Amino acid sequence: MKAITLVGSTGSIGTQTLDIVTQYPDQFRIVGLAAGNNVEMLAAQIRQFRPEIAAICSEDKLPALKEAIIDLDPQPILLAGEAGVIEVARYGDAQTVVTGIVGCAGLLPTIAAIEAGKDIALANKETLIAGAPVVLPLVEKHGVKLLPADSEHSAIFQCLQGVPKAGLRKILLTASGGAFRDWDVEKLADVTVADALKHPNWSMGRKITVDSATLMNKGLEVIEAHFLFGLDYDNIEIVIHPQSIIHSLIELQDTSVLAQLGWPDMRLPLLYALSWPDRIYTNWERLDLVKAGNLTFREPDHQKYPCMQLAYAVGKAGGSMPAVLNAANEQAVALFLSEKIQFLDIPRCIQWVCDRHQNDNRANPSLDDILTADKWARQEVLTATEKLETHSRIISLR
Repeated sequence: MKAITLVGSTGSIGTQTLDIVTQYPDQFRIVGLAAGNNVEMLAAQIRQFRPEIAAICSEDKLPALKEAIIDLDPQPILLAGEAGVIEVARYGDAQTVVTGIVGCAGLLPTIAAIEAGKDIALANKETLIAGAPVVLPLVEKHGVKLLPADSEHSAIFQCLQGVPKAGLRKILLTASGGAFRDWDVEKLADVTVADALKHPNWSMGRKITVDSATLMNKGLEVIEAHFLFGLDYDNIEIVIHPQSIIHSLIELQDTSVLAQLGWPDMRLPLLYALSWPDRIYTNWERLDLVKAGNLTFREPDHQKYPCMQLAYAVGKAGGSMPAVLNAANEQAVALFLSEKIQFLDIPRCIQWVCDRHQNDNRANPSLDDILTADKWARQEVLTATEKLETHSRIISLR
């Protein structure tokens, strides 16, 4: 039985991971849980899975959490705040830590887990995007496994099983196209938050759903794929695949192409990250190609999705620039979700902040450099919102 800690337990990744644990109680057990601020859901999870330790990020919610499980015996260790989440990540005999926290908030808990010798099931792409210069050396130093748990990178990882290291030629990341894949670009000026949250294929959190609508999620995945699989950016391509049946593909040196297919269901990549290198039998709906019907593909519209081009430029710039991109995107999306900026202002804000960082880009950033860049970029987005009307050019990074 594999011991698991779950960081981000009340989000979509967390709840689907717990669905897997519920279905396979003889395969997995929960050691620790950490969540953001949902006391009711976290309390219910603690009651069901009986972790040894749990944390809630919102410190003011700790008394309510304690009250909600006051009758439990034995009581888990209960912590709060960022320090509490970090302690959960490093705690006890958990073999694998699932990182389901959205955004750069997952970076420090992931580092703590790695330093404690735990394997990482990586569902938080921002950990590598912002922190790869620090995280990857730690993974090597501590001899832990970093296994992708999101659908696209899991697909690539699955396709690479048995492929010689020098055999990989190109990565093709598939994208659903998000909520606006069939919209004319001229209509994007009138997008509402409700419009952006209507993902056609996947059920995800609010932030990642907006990232899918801007295609920033795919740009971030390009950067993550570069760090996970070692390919140059010119050999990582994005293709729109509206049906989300093919989750990504690899091209080999002899031009053979391998793909991983399945219904849109995040449990599959999560299960593979938890069980690798084994394959566990499931009773989930099997893929029926006849039922799936036509599988179609098209090139992404660069005019509709400027965030994609921006992510490629930032990835090639490297250093602390990806941390700035990631933080600026998180802040801009948060402003959009709170209806303080328009949809098309998201790429404008990010672009403005990345422009501002060019002269300060650190080629080999430390953890302090990354955290400083992250904090700076979030503040700069607030400044950028005052200048949106005059700044609309596409970034050009050298």
